[in-house]
Amino acid sequence: MLETCSKDIYKVKGRLIYQSHDDDGVIEVVEHNGVRSLHFGSSATQSSLRIDDPEKLELAYLRAMNSWMLFKDAPEQGLLLGLGGGSLARHLLYHFPDCRLVAVEYRKDVVRVARSHFGLPLDARLKVILGDGGDYVRRRAETSSGYFDLLFVDIFDHDGMSPSLSSIAFFDACRTLLKDDGLLVVNLWNTDKDLFEAYCDWLNEAFEERVLFLPVNEHDNIIALAFNKGSPAYSLKALRSRAEALEPLYRIEFSSFLRTLVKSNPRVINRVIK
Repeated sequence: MLETCSKDIYKVKGRLIYQSHDDDGVIEVVEHNGVRSLHFGSSATQSSLRIDDPEKLELAYLRAMNSWMLFKDAPEQGLLLGLGGGSLARHLLYHFPDCRLVAVEYRKDVVRVARSHFGLPLDARLKVILGDGGDYVRRRAETSSGYFDLLFVDIFDHDGMSPSLSSIAFFDACRTLLKDDGLLVVNLWNTDKDLFEAYCDWLNEAFEERVLFLPVNEHDNIIALAFNKGSPAYSLKALRSRAEALEPLYRIEFSSFLRTLVKSNPRVINRVIK
């Protein structure tokens, strides 16, 4: 049993195999029942890797973030804000050999741990930038537009989502960087009610209410899928067939996610799915 003190005392089952501290807090790697997990000074799991099956996405919220595959084919360019243990980056590199990625991570030690303990490869298709993801998006949007097929936001510290994301300007900049048919995927986690509602309002304003929310059962995560203006209208029948075809290829519960998307977004689902 691991027991460590940050702001609060917490317990995580397993064997502590790595621990370091930087100006932003604690970084810990714990192993339990064949799963290696990353923690940032709390019991919340940031990334997990099943040691004997590293290509399967272990965490439900990361599988839910890949529900974009219901709506898009293989991407060419992706931007990841927040690297964590690198599970999402590894997944994209493994399954989409023609995809090139930029990942922005604030903490240098997180990048090092992703490579040393979670198998993030040194790959010419992946460019890792050290810096604040929100600042990176705003600066790049001043000089570039319509570049990325996919933009993923998964930025946390020990208190929750990064404050650099907390403005309409950030989500406007995300939309600017996306291709006309691009998708923004945001992991909304550990936010209080007022802040969560603010994120929803910013997303809906920036993407003209073409936003679907996907709750992850038994977790505090809600995944937002925001569709740029050139995204096609999708047939529910076609999406159901696509979900069934994709599930065995990626070992992701796409059919379940599709049902939840339809159920959870009754007022706006017709903006995306016909």
